[in-house]
Amino acid sequence: MSLDIAASSTNSTKPPGGFREKDTLRRLRWIERATGQNLEDAPTPEPEQLRGIIENHVGYMPIPMAVTGPVQIQGTYAQGEFVLPVCTLEGTLVLSMTRGLLAFAQTGGCRTVHLRQELSRSPGFVMESVDQIRDFLDWVTKHEPQIRAIAESTTRHGKLLRIETIPLQQFVILDFVYDTGNAAGQNMVTIATDAACRFIEQETGRRFYLESGYNSDKKPSRRNFSDGRGHAVVVEIDFPAHVLEYLGTSAESILEFQNMAQVTSHAMGGLGTNLHAANGLTALYLAFGQDTACVSENAVAISQAFPFGDAGLRCRMTFPSMTVGTVGGGTRLPAARRNLELVGCAEGPYASRKLAEIIAAASAALEFSLLAAVVSGTFAKAHATYGRARNS
Repeated sequence: MSLDIAASSTNSTKPPGGFREKDTLRRLRWIERATGQNLEDAPTPEPEQLRGIIENHVGYMPIPMAVTGPVQIQGTYAQGEFVLPVCTLEGTLVLSMTRGLLAFAQTGGCRTVHLRQELSRSPGFVMESVDQIRDFLDWVTKHEPQIRAIAESTTRHGKLLRIETIPLQQFVILDFVYDTGNAAGQNMVTIATDAACRFIEQETGRRFYLESGYNSDKKPSRRNFSDGRGHAVVVEIDFPAHVLEYLGTSAESILEFQNMAQVTSHAMGGLGTNLHAANGLTALYLAFGQDTACVSENAVAISQAFPFGDAGLRCRMTFPSMTVGTVGGGTRLPAARRNLELVGCAEGPYASRKLAEIIAAASAALEFSLLAAVVSGTFAKAHATYGRARNS
């Protein structure tokens, strides 16, 4: 939901701080006045509501939830100002994200572009001889309309965009690429692809394994970097010199550090160039009921800064792989549903794309805040002050 700061009687552009019970209540009132949403504890779901989410259920492991923002976004699907729920066990993370978002606010907000939404399942078919590969590929091409119809018959919202063929030795990988609508889509593409593959096996006699590993599900790879799994989003923000000064640093210092970071990333064989994309993604995925295991492939992100204007920087962060959705899975839980409502992503034809942009923007704010802390030499001090129970 868009945030109307002017409507808030707190007269504050950030949530009130503090660790006492009354401070928590002040933050809840701040959210309610600013957004019209009540974030009191959501009702505990009935056991029947957990079907398809967890088995052998015995209880709940509460995870602390904070609030941060607002984040102002001019995006393809996300437009306006948003207050964000954040779930984490890492001290300083929320403070750092809040600082980054305050820096964003001083520039008028960030820009986001949604580039792509695709999710695949990549079964592997076994040939008895390499001589059979050509005939099998020709058969798949000829019968693709039938294969598509069978795959799409298993889902109301998923659409099979294409089937990519990858011959490897005596195996043929068929990468089934889908548009999953508002769902993250892991179950959707698995069930649809299984139905299609059983048809192919029946007609060709070729055995298959439903997952070859080619689609890099739940693991980082160069393919996540180039093709992604889910949404691809780019975040861009212009930091004038006075905002960099607010962050305790300068364009010159950040560019020097960036040069070192890129060299070390190449030296260690890293995928992507970022400081801690996984931190922001995990904290927001938990709050919005997402599959946090997807962070393993989604954290392959690129963060870069370029000289801009008079001693300023233009910073960009690309998230080529964001496996998020607004229906199904953990998004059915009351607390996750409430949090999706808070940012206006509980419904709508492109709700998942909007959510991806919001998560990317907030994660970028956290990234650039840490970047400034490392460059300014305040990284350790912040954790010593706020990351320990006795000091915070």
